[in-house]
Amino acid sequence: MRLILRVAAIVAGLIAMVPLHYLSRLFLRRSAWPRRFLGWAAFAAGLDVKTAGKPLVRDVLFVANHKSWLDILLLGGSAGAAFVSKEEVARWPVISWLARLNNTVFVARAERKAVKGQAGALRNALATGQPVALFPEGTVSAADEVLPFRASLFESLYPPLPRTRVQPVAIDYGEVGADIAWVEGETIVSNATRVLSRRGSMPVTISFLEPVDPHLAGGRKFLAARCRAEIVEALQARASGEGSSRLYGTR
Repeated sequence: MRLILRVAAIVAGLIAMVPLHYLSRLFLRRSAWPRRFLGWAAFAAGLDVKTAGKPLVRDVLFVANHKSWLDILLLGGSAGAAFVSKEEVARWPVISWLARLNNTVFVARAERKAVKGQAGALRNALATGQPVALFPEGTVSAADEVLPFRASLFESLYPPLPRTRVQPVAIDYGEVGADIAWVEGETIVSNATRVLSRRGSMPVTISFLEPVDPHLAGGRKFLAARCRAEIVEALQARASGEGSSRLYGTR
């Protein structure tokens, strides 16, 4: 019953907001309705969201740790960001349509030869001024750790675009993080069923850290390492402040 009610609430929000999105696109370059829908979907999914720090509103690449598909609802609803996603998602029924509504940038991250094309697609998206979000771990981990960041897509920031900044974002689900993680071998349907069937709300804190100027950060590898280090530090500080035994990897 809990699963049915939550899915029904998300679908109801979609039905209400999609027509408003298309209507607003007749008059505005960018619609606010995808952001509003993602925020609503996060609430309907049972997330109790707290925000720390202030997200930049344009000319920004958000770089966040990745734990769950819920991260998209959180970051999209909090910051109005479009996302970088693997190209397979562009072929998924319904999901691909929803992703395109939010101007998702699809890249073939598994193909090393296509790195320049991937970086170019992301750079073109950033050049429009729209906030874009990237999960540079490339996958999720059930453990309380932040995996190494892949530096390839940071190539899109070099040479640095005028005014564009990188803003690290730390997403912390607390003690429920390991339980809701979407790990390798689990389908999106089974994970969504498990997550949306949970009792009560899921507290989560999304922390927008100090923006980084690519001009001053060195090359893409240095920038990727710096963003990861700052996210790990923020997560460790939160865990220590809560008296938690959770430890985040620093490899």
